[in-house]
Amino acid sequence: MQTHTDNQALLIQHAEAVMTGLAGSAARAGKVDIRIRDGRIAEMAAGLQPRAGERVLEASGAVVYPGWVNTHHHLFQNLLKAVPEGINADLQEWLAAVPYPRLGRFTPELLRTAARLGMAELLLSGVTTCADHHFLYYAGTGRETGDVLFEVAAEFGMRFVLCRGGAIQSASAHPGFAKTGLEPETLDEMQSDIVRLKSAYHDQAGDAMRRVVVAPTTPTFSMPPDILREVARFARSEGLRLHSHLSETDNYVRFCREKYGQLPVEFVEEHEWLGPDVWFAHMVHARASEIEVLARTGTGISHCPVSNARLGSGIAPVVQMAQAGVPISVGVDGVASNESGSMLGELNTAWLIHRANQGAAATRIEDVISWGSRGGSQVLGLGQVGTLEVGQAADLVVYDLDHPRFYGFHDLAVAPVAAGEPARVRYSLIQGSVVVDQGAIPGLDVQQLRAQAREAVARLLEASLAVPT
Repeated sequence: MQTHTDNQALLIQHAEAVMTGLAGSAARAGKVDIRIRDGRIAEMAAGLQPRAGERVLEASGAVVYPGWVNTHHHLFQNLLKAVPEGINADLQEWLAAVPYPRLGRFTPELLRTAARLGMAELLLSGVTTCADHHFLYYAGTGRETGDVLFEVAAEFGMRFVLCRGGAIQSASAHPGFAKTGLEPETLDEMQSDIVRLKSAYHDQAGDAMRRVVVAPTTPTFSMPPDILREVARFARSEGLRLHSHLSETDNYVRFCREKYGQLPVEFVEEHEWLGPDVWFAHMVHARASEIEVLARTGTGISHCPVSNARLGSGIAPVVQMAQAGVPISVGVDGVASNESGSMLGELNTAWLIHRANQGAAATRIEDVISWGSRGGSQVLGLGQVGTLEVGQAADLVVYDLDHPRFYGFHDLAVAPVAAGEPARVRYSLIQGSVVVDQGAIPGLDVQQLRAQAREAVARLLEASLAVPT
């Protein structure tokens, strides 16, 4: 089932404002119309007139933003929202109560349902690129799960980056981490599947619709230190980027210091896991000395403020990182620790949470928009995505502001991020194809998706793995 229309000649007219995703004075394009040809932005100017064969997308009462680039997600978790045992837990307690007992229950069919639910939610919040950190790989199993995710992304027309995760040693070997009852895969299994996925899907172009990234679950727990450097060299020999979790909690930092005598960034630097081809999720507890190293090496971050708040992990020092020159992007993380796949919600929180403890000048909406769009394309290496400029890929969102929440705004350009939800997506385009049309995903049976999600949750409840003690 195709849920998007083929790209065609388009003209977006009469928007109240256009935000570009660029920084500084270039952040606002004003009341311009946007002409799209062959999947790219061909013109941006006021007063453009329709041409023969051009479909006009009316944007009056709406604003246009670059499509969001979500740089850290866990799509399988869309069937694990608000699990009661983990709703008031910190990260380690939550891992033991929510995902770990259920990891082995995610058949390809359940994963497909979770991914379809997740991508629908992402599209309807304005996401046009999703980097999914998928780590459900175990000894002798899970080989087809990457293919499932690419298939669902193609169905929705989503620009998709598979961060192929997994582990070759179990995190449960470390004190305080839950057991899963699942044997990790071997290094050969991991690397051979990555090579297969690269051959089948990976595209190096700056506007690639499909990418593969090497992404063990976490460098300090997922593999022995002597293998970590080997994995980094393998990724670079294949021309693939690197991604993982790092420094999400103070316990993580404490473990790294006690076991290796180093801060996490020092540890990964020693093992060749820094550089402009690397980005880490969370980085909540990065020290000033580590921020200097991240900036010097061009290593990026995926900021996940809602999940970090929900789990009580803390607030990542992204304001200081941005000032130092660290590439900043935004991810919604898994909705099992967020309950929402909305990038608008994430960006609204990113705008507010740093002002709460650093003052009102800490974050500007224009900068947060850039983190969520251009910043994401930067850490993913998608240079032709993430900004609204002539020549760039036509990935954009038209937000409808016809809702009481937006009445009375003096500056409509900032309304979607400043007010947060609800901001209805009137249109969303990916590479010039309409993937949301008048607030709906073409071809998607929402009632059927709801029924499939309910059935999948029931199956998880009936067949949850018993966690070994």
